[in-house]
Amino acid sequence: MKDYSEYVDIIKFKDKNPNKTDRSPFSKEEIAALWVQESNFYAQIVLMLIYSGGRVSELLDLKRENVNIEEHCFKVAESKTESGIRVVPIHDRTYPFFKKWYEDGNEYLLHTPDGKQFIYRNFYDSYWTPVMELIGCSHKPHDTRHTCISMMTEKEVSPTLVKKIVGHSGAMSLTEKVYTHVNVQ
Repeated sequence: MKDYSEYVDIIKFKDKNPNKTDRSPFSKEEIAALWVQESNFYAQIVLMLIYSGGRVSELLDLKRENVNIEEHCFKVAESKTESGIRVVPIHDRTYPFFKKWYEDGNEYLLHTPDGKQFIYRNFYDSYWTPVMELIGCSHKPHDTRHTCISMMTEKEVSPTLVKKIVGHSGAMSLTEKVYTHVNVQ
């Protein structure tokens, strides 16, 4: 039996994450182009992602029952991490979109034109990609999280609050994780 490990050089990956892909936030111009398309329901979803910092899967899986329109927030009830279970404020600019989708009355907040839950691949191919082509860019859905975090950082939102909103736990102290409670407003 041949030992192929002699051909693997792991030293060159010492300080790198092999699963990492380069992400780039949406530019101010790209966000402005999305706002020009705000009557497009699928451009609305992109803006909802940008201004909430939610993972695309979290918004596609978001049930109407977990949206509190009166309190301007939604609860991520299922997430890939424990920190991901959280309450997320709805930004004033995207509130009308959340409200419109909420008032549709479907089980899932975001849904296909025939009222069914979005499946990621279908959403990406049929809705995300055409919106990106419409505004002339080639972002991936996860870039919306990078955009949200970058915008919050630019506005000097406290790092603890940023982590709580987007569901990150990295480098949070016990105080931040357990004892810091944040008002949705």
